[in-house]
Amino acid sequence: MGPDDDFGDFVAARWASLVRAAVLLGCSVAEGEDLVQSTLERCLLKWDKVRVAEDRNAYVHRVLINQFVSSRRRRWTGERPAAVLPEVAGADQTEGVDDSDAVMRALDRLTSEQRTAVVLRYYAHLSEQQMASALGVAAGTVKSRLARALKTLAEDPNLAELRGI
Repeated sequence: MGPDDDFGDFVAARWASLVRAAVLLGCSVAEGEDLVQSTLERCLLKWDKVRVAEDRNAYVHRVLINQFVSSRRRRWTGERPAAVLPEVAGADQTEGVDDSDAVMRALDRLTSEQRTAVVLRYYAHLSEQQMASALGVAAGTVKSRLARALKTLAEDPNLAELRGI
């Protein structure tokens, strides 16, 4: 098995979860796919280094986060891709509100560091040590970010509806 086969297997196994992680970080699905594609391009260029990394998933998530942060720094005001175009102008936009919308609104209230910590811990299932490695911070910093994020989420009125409060 060559390096290209190994990379292809990795992409096939991780594509969907990486796109979902990008969406949870704050991208639309289309932006998430673009973000994951650019992340994997970077990883392919350094695949020899990624392949021997102590934790390949943490390494790739770190690249994903760096790409996400870099994409948000750009001051581009052009068009943004839309997953779905509205069929009727002025249609009631509240019909599509569901549990995922409530979760996304709650995630939007977190700081970017807290949101990243929540996504890495509860979606990507990285351990605190893996998260610390991926984020380049101490394990204690990871714990405090998670604790503050969970406190904010527990107090969020959007999620209170889901809990039946």
